[in-house]
Amino acid sequence: MGQKIHPSGFRIGITESHKSSWFSDMNTYPNLIEEDYKIRYYIENNLKRANIAKIKIDRKLDQVEIHIHAARPGIILGKSGSGIEMIRNGIINKLKISNKIRINVIEITEPDREAILIAQWIAQQLEKRIAFRRAIRQGIQKANKANIDGIKVQISGRLNGAEIARKEWIREGRVPLQTLKANINYAYTKAHTIYGILGIKIWLFKDKKITL
Repeated sequence: MGQKIHPSGFRIGITESHKSSWFSDMNTYPNLIEEDYKIRYYIENNLKRANIAKIKIDRKLDQVEIHIHAARPGIILGKSGSGIEMIRNGIINKLKISNKIRINVIEITEPDREAILIAQWIAQQLEKRIAFRRAIRQGIQKANKANIDGIKVQISGRLNGAEIARKEWIREGRVPLQTLKANINYAYTKAHTIYGILGIKIWLFKDKKITL
């Protein structure tokens, strides 16, 4: 019947893990979820140039540990590590978080094997008014150089300024979405063009090994 499920949520506990790791009672649960969302939103919006692929949040008693996986960690760290202190102070002051905050920055050595980074790169190309087919092809070439097993790219919206919105996708290699053991790296982002918003989805098939 064409019922769809999120590729990452489908594989939690098999090849994917939760982006937040903590336990709470029902009274504080909604507040902590909102807090996690605000932390991610603040970091992603203030560190766009750092090419952030993933933000993992762990909570232990009165301490919040934030693990930032980025392709350009130097932008986050700043001079002599002053960038981390600025982020910590910004989170505490703007989000009114009373817990102790610890920030770890983890460098991504192979950025072309991360779906979100390829999606963000394609979005930047589309915002520069490059033809969508050319942007897709260049994105696929970047992934192929990183020796991935398969990639699928889908773009939706007013492609090349067409009057009627449509959906186009290209696949290279194998992308077995129904196989739970398949390590599928999925990402979605938006490109804000003069014709409107274009949605970009990427599925990367890395390998067929259980990684957890």
